[in-house]
Amino acid sequence: MTERHTITPIYDQNSRILILGSFPSVRSREVGFYYGHPQNRFWRTLAHVFDAEIPRSTDEKKAFLLSHGIALWDVIAACEIEGSSDASIRGAIPNDIAKILREAPIEAIFTNGATAHKLYRKLVEKQLGRSAILLPSTSPANAARTQENLDAAWSVIAKSGSR
Repeated sequence: MTERHTITPIYDQNSRILILGSFPSVRSREVGFYYGHPQNRFWRTLAHVFDAEIPRSTDEKKAFLLSHGIALWDVIAACEIEGSSDASIRGAIPNDIAKILREAPIEAIFTNGATAHKLYRKLVEKQLGRSAILLPSTSPANAARTQENLDAAWSVIAKSGSR
């Protein structure tokens, strides 16, 4: 069965960094916001990178992103997927990422994990004419990466145009 992405992208006219995931997890789809699984380290990692408190509510997360010049969305608009497994993604249809690039002065694009990066390169990169920088996945499935390792890898974001 085809799943559709229903979470609105987060960005404004001051967004300089774009972070792209692959497709929302089951938990994220249930709560209606990005990285909703409590074991996902996305919010913790960004908070560490910017030496800030970990945002908890959806409003706090949106404010955190925008205050640091970060736009957030996913590469895929619709796909067939089993649960939350990126490995099971089939028939991916991309989001209109060019929309964000038209409306915000994005200086750098990052992908959260290998699947998002592969899909970006396959479905979007040529049309946009912009490459993306691969960051290690914050997913709990990426248990080989310690929190400290993620923080170090993701610190490139703080140096890439965010306020």
